[in-house]
Amino acid sequence: QVQLVESGGGLVQPGGSLRLSCAATGSLFRINTGSWFRQAPGKQREFVAGITVDGRTNVVDSAKGRFTISRDNSQNTIALQMNSLKPEDTAVYYCNIGRAYGSGIWGQGTQVTVSS
Repeated sequence: QVQLVESGGGLVQPGGSLRLSCAATGSLFRINTGSWFRQAPGKQREFVAGITVDGRTNVVDSAKGRFTISRDNSQNTIALQMNSLKPEDTAVYYCNIGRAYGSGIWGQGTQVTVSS
């Protein structure tokens, strides 16, 4: 059974950066995709970025050029580097490990607030 623990959220000013980390326990990490989703108040959870087992990445259009997803299989971690943050990036960010993006186990979420 894989368990996920997220960290790295917080309050940042527009234009600032944050790095989210998702630490996974269990041996299944290496054979699954990893992804980040977010949910803003009153909105549905949406896909932000994903990374396959062999390292291919996908990023939502609104975050391309600003967000980068990566994984470290030796540490069982997935990271989301977020630069040039905007107020509309404010949301609870969730990590997911599964056979497809958003299909498996979820982390507890970490709050990201972009505000001056």
